[in-house]
Amino acid sequence: MAARDISARRYAEAVFGLAVDGDAFDAWSASLRIIAGFLDEPGVAAIARSNKVPRLEKRRLLEAGLASEISPLALNLVRVLNDRNKLGLARDVQAVFQEMVDERRGHAHATVTTAVPLADDERSAIAAKLSSLTGKQVDVTPVVDESIIGGVIARIGDQLIDGSTRTRLVALRRRLEGAAR
Repeated sequence: MAARDISARRYAEAVFGLAVDGDAFDAWSASLRIIAGFLDEPGVAAIARSNKVPRLEKRRLLEAGLASEISPLALNLVRVLNDRNKLGLARDVQAVFQEMVDERRGHAHATVTTAVPLADDERSAIAAKLSSLTGKQVDVTPVVDESIIGGVIARIGDQLIDGSTRTRLVALRRRLEGAAR
């Protein structure tokens, strides 16, 4: 795991602890999205990354832009990230936090790749099948890639389920080549 990932996870875990204590998962999710979105704005991002802008000036900008949008605790997180020169982690902290919330709530997100667009009933059937496999409520994001020829490739986090025709044909070719020797 990269140092950036570890740092983002640590901040996300701290925020998650606060969210658990206050049963404030949705509020923290919203605040982290606002923070990450604000820091992604081109002008703000340039200032946040700059070593030429003093931290106190960055803090004033952050407070002016965010104080009315997020809770005081969330603003404290922004101050800590600024003081430790970690503003670049905001999007990663938001993503890791959301993964933790989804895990706690029994939700998973799957990217499902097919050769042709899915009909609504097909999408629902795939979501139901993935839910039964994972034991979680699965939200499906469809992707079309004609190169898989047919079948389905599903990615849920680090797990890959490849039922594509292309993969099956490659495996068949390897078996046939091995049998011919």
